[in-house]
Amino acid sequence: MWCRTGDPERTAVDGVLAAVNDPAPPLFHFAAPMPYPALQTMFDGLIPAGLQWYWRGDFFDRIADGAIDVHREYGESMPTALSTMHLYPVDGAAHDVAPGDTAWAYRDAVWSGVIAGIDPDPENAGRIREWAADYWNALHPFSMGGAYVNFVGADEGQDRVRATYRDHYARLREIKRRYDPDNFLHANQNIPPA
Repeated sequence: MWCRTGDPERTAVDGVLAAVNDPAPPLFHFAAPMPYPALQTMFDGLIPAGLQWYWRGDFFDRIADGAIDVHREYGESMPTALSTMHLYPVDGAAHDVAPGDTAWAYRDAVWSGVIAGIDPDPENAGRIREWAADYWNALHPFSMGGAYVNFVGADEGQDRVRATYRDHYARLREIKRRYDPDNFLHANQNIPPA
């Protein structure tokens, strides 16, 4: 699935998607202008609300040969038909902001990956968690060390939160001390006050 946002009159979609089509023709191809909310709901029927999920993520500055081997190994051993791995390109405006201007510390990333074990059956909870965690452990050495914060699980610990914010972590702790010294806003991948 690919999305090209912008004025359709100014940039031809075919040119933008050439990089997708060049390696090999896709098995199915559909491109059309549509409202963004329509794009966001296209797969709701395949992955309905109420499923159990276990995920892990990382940022990448490249896709190394060793990482491709890991993707192949775990892609061949998916525990359920709904389990998946997504790579989201990090490009465009994300690279137009100076690294210190926002809390997000990975403006040098070019990919954001998320591994998701998904299934409706509670009996498969351990299976999907083990697959996602093992896949992530095998892939993590090829990563930049941190992840998109929404792809960091509550069970991953404070070191993982620190890695996600890099050098911004200390500054964010100071901001938290100033605006939330009692850590009222703590039900997330928490940054405790300094």
